[in-house]
Amino acid sequence: MELEKEINQKKFRSESHKLMVNIIYTFNWLNGQQADFLKPYKITYQQFNVLRILRGQQMQPASIKLIRERMLDKMSDASRIVEKLRMKNLVERHICEHDRRSCQVFITQKGMDLLTEIDKNEAQQTDSMIALSEPEKQQLNLLLDKLRG
Repeated sequence: MELEKEINQKKFRSESHKLMVNIIYTFNWLNGQQADFLKPYKITYQQFNVLRILRGQQMQPASIKLIRERMLDKMSDASRIVEKLRMKNLVERHICEHDRRSCQVFITQKGMDLLTEIDKNEAQQTDSMIALSEPEKQQLNLLLDKLRG
């Protein structure tokens, strides 16, 4: 549906302004879809992102700093997210002996199993992208990369 109809706005100051509003609106739309998809697994998108980062470490530990650097949402509190995942037994956190301010984070088998279960439903997760053809998806990816410079 057209942005103008979605937000009930007839006119924008410029195409640049419309593009900015459209990207923000689309981000929030996708965010809502991700939240709905992850709700049955009882994790947030940020928690899902941290689990995927840890899985990518291939059983090697990750520091909070490394997790923060790799997170998609740079405004998230990585320490708080790791603690919530620890409370769900999806990750383990070990305080470093040589630097008590630092810790190493590992994904648990329960965390790996949860990601495997989520991966089985990946098609459901990306259903919103079905409206675009593969060339359109590639073009949009290129344009978004270009926009970010």
